Formats: sequence, structure tokens, C-alpha cells
Amino acid sequence: MANRGTVRPSGNFNSSADAEALRKAMRGLGTDEETILQLLIARSNAQRQEIKTVYKTLFGKDLVDDLKGELGGKFETLIVSLMTPPVAYDVTALRNAIKGAGTDEKVLVEILASRTPQQVRTIIAAYRQEYDDDLEEDISGDTSGHFKRLLVILLQANRQSGIQFDSIENDAQVLFQAGELKFGTEEQTFVTILGNRSPEHLRKVFDAYMKMSGYEMEETIKRETSGNLRALLLAVVKCARSVPTYFAETLYHSMKGAGTDDDTLIRVMVTRSEVDLLDIRAEFRKLFACSLHSMIKGDTGGDLRKALLLLCGGDDA
Repeated sequence: MANRGTVRPSGNFNSSADAEALRKAMRGLGTDEETILQLLIARSNAQRQEIKTVYKTLFGKDLVDDLKGELGGKFETLIVSLMTPPVAYDVTALRNAIKGAGTDEKVLVEILASRTPQQVRTIIAAYRQEYDDDLEEDISGDTSGHFKRLLVILLQANRQSGIQFDSIENDAQVLFQAGELKFGTEEQTFVTILGNRSPEHLRKVFDAYMKMSGYEMEETIKRETSGNLRALLLAVVKCARSVPTYFAETLYHSMKGAGTDDDTLIRVMVTRSEVDLLDIRAEFRKLFACSLHSMIKGDTGGDLRKALLLLCGGDDA
């Protein structure tokens, strides 16, 4: 996959010089947050891992522990997130979503709806290695109903590939009959079809469904389902249409209205920074009356704002 991220590897990278600079930024009175954020955001995740290794070799200390000791609040959360390898980040986020106080369904939905089957398989293996637990069992034990069933289907990471041209019409028809044409809804039909077909196949099904029923798939899901299942079905549909659009909407809703969902804002900005944040920015500008840059600027403050704006990488005013 072409990197459509805002963060690129640094061209003249010197891990020892970076480790020294970070050490200096944290020594003595006060911490030089500006140097820390400027340096780390200008390096790729792989380069940050090299810096971490060299830091321990030079100083006999763990870089992430030192950063945690010097920084605080949501800025610390962001910097520690940047220092975490992508798979480990997803694994930790899922673990915390299940094992924290109550279940954070939002995180389960976001990660499992947006990651590719290959990524999901890698996450499951890394989760087992890290915690000696089965991710599917842990998620099953913490969720219920059709919401649980769809999560379990996504965890199988067995989506069909390509477009099954002979079943497009039938899939659309079956969904129409299970929802709009029925008193009550057969959620299982939505779960099975939306969980197992490829994104490109589903896009054709959505077009056929629109012609047949006069409704967008999202409209039907909003009318026919509720709660966590509704959120997950909508995420799956949106990601089948366009992952960058899904994340543009997720970022918008994390900042819209009173208060900011900093955790979601940080999670999306970090996890997409080397994947598709340029595309997310473009979609954001198309969908909303402002740029991602301007919304972050108006909604955050301090070092967190500086770091997020650097991650954003530009203003599409």
C-alpha cells in the first residue's frame, strides 16, 4: 500500500543524535516539550523504535518510562502512543477496551471495522503472545447478542475477496427483505452479509440496494437497528465505502459539540499518521465546512495542540 500518511521517515536519520537530544530535553529543570514533539513527529514509527533501542544502550534507561516521568496529561498519552509500534498499539487499545472498567465498545468497533483481514490476524497473534489470552474469547465474554456475533465474524478475518457478480442482486434482495420489507428486523442477515463480503462487493450491493429500495444502506441500518450493533454495522458499511471517509467522520465527531473526545482524536491521528491521513484530510475538507487543521486548532490547546497540528501536517483551508 502506498503511504498516504503525513508522517514520513526522516531522510538524514541518526538514532544516536536523536537519543542524545531527547535525553537533553528531559534533563535538568523543566522539560523541553517542544524538542520532544518536533523530533518524534518528524520520525517514522520504525525510526522511533530504533531511537528507543539506542537510548537504552547509551543511558541504561527506558525512553518511554522517561517520557512518562517527564510529561503529563493527554500530551503524554499522545507521545507514548507515537512511541508504540502499530500492532502493539491496537493490541493494547483492544485489551484496555475489554479489561478496563466497563467495555469501551467504541474502540472495538473502530479497530475491528477498519483493519484489513491480514491486520486482524496479526493483531490476534500479537494479543495471544502479549497476554497469553484468546482475543475472540475475551471479546465474546464481554459482549452479547448480534453485536458479539458480528465482532466474532470480523475476528475470523475470512472476508471473501473480489466481487461475486452472480450474488450482488441476491444479497441486496435478501437485505431488503430482512429489513425494510419485514415487520421487525432479521439482524442476523445483516451481520452475515456485511461481515463476510469484500468491500468492493459490498459497494456493488449498496448500489443495487439503493436502486431496489430507494434507501442508502446506512438509512436502513439507522432505522432497523440500535445501540452497539447499529454503531458496528454503520462502521462496517462506511469502511466498505471508504476507510478515509469513515475516519474523517470519526475525527469530526470526536471534536464536535461540547467537550472533546481526546482519546479518539489521539488514537485516530496516531494510527492513521503513516497510513492515509492525507486522504482523511481531503475527505474531511469535502464533508465539513472547515479543515481538519482548523478544527484541531480550535478544539485543543497547549502542547497537545502543537503535536496534533504537526501530525496533521497542513491546513486544507
